Amino acid sequence: MNYESHLYAIFYPHPALIASQYTPDQFCTHFRSGSTHYYGGKMIYAEIDLNFRNPYFDIDRGLAGLIPHEDGRPKATKFISSYRVLEHIDFDALKNLFIVNPDGTSFALKETAYNVKHKSDHFRIMAEITPIRMTVLTTYNFSEFGLHITDPDNPKGAPSVLYTQIDLDLDVFLEEFKKNPIMEPPLQTLHPARLRDAVLELQNNRSKRLKGLTLDLAFDSQSFRKIRHGFMFSSQEQEKFFLMPSLEEIARSNFRFYKSMTSVRNY
Repeated sequence: MNYESHLYAIFYPHPALIASQYTPDQFCTHFRSGSTHYYGGKMIYAEIDLNFRNPYFDIDRGLAGLIPHEDGRPKATKFISSYRVLEHIDFDALKNLFIVNPDGTSFALKETAYNVKHKSDHFRIMAEITPIRMTVLTTYNFSEFGLHITDPDNPKGAPSVLYTQIDLDLDVFLEEFKKNPIMEPPLQTLHPARLRDAVLELQNNRSKRLKGLTLDLAFDSQSFRKIRHGFMFSSQEQEKFFLMPSLEEIARSNFRFYKSMTSVRNY
């Protein structure tokens, strides 16, 4: 049988550029339950324009390796690279971005122009997804953060990054923490007192714009409904934004994904 070829870039939980004869839904299912290398957490990946080429990747060899199995099954994966993947992908080659719940339900995000107006000196929590994985507190807005983290002079940055903002009202958090110092952590891997101290540190030192919180991703143990705005690919030259729709829009277009992302299992 003749199967259509695809290119996929996985950005979470591990970076990889992969050739496949699977459709996006089949590709997701394969990693969730169809492979001997079973993975049980969240996943973020994108379909890449099949015409994309970069000398760093031997894409043609990967595509040539897409030979169906003897029983006629399509070839699920042909790994092209698992190192410095995002750095060598043109943002223009990124098609839909797929986010996957722990139960395997997936949702396709579309590219959207980013034109949100931001408050100045507002505290935000950013989750760096790839190639850096860290959760930080910052006064940079969503776009400014990408320019900062991809600055060549930034020793903690990278040429290209994928990140998101966690939806958490820090003013409300500080008031709740005053009333209840033993409150449940607003982010599962971050003690409330550490978050409080980080906010106070930036408040007392306005020349400092960023404070590291955890060496992991805030949404590892949080629902995708905690995502604010969406997902941003950023470099010094350009940015590409994928909007996270409202819960109402997600429920209308993909109720299975909505039900999973709003369930207790997703915390």
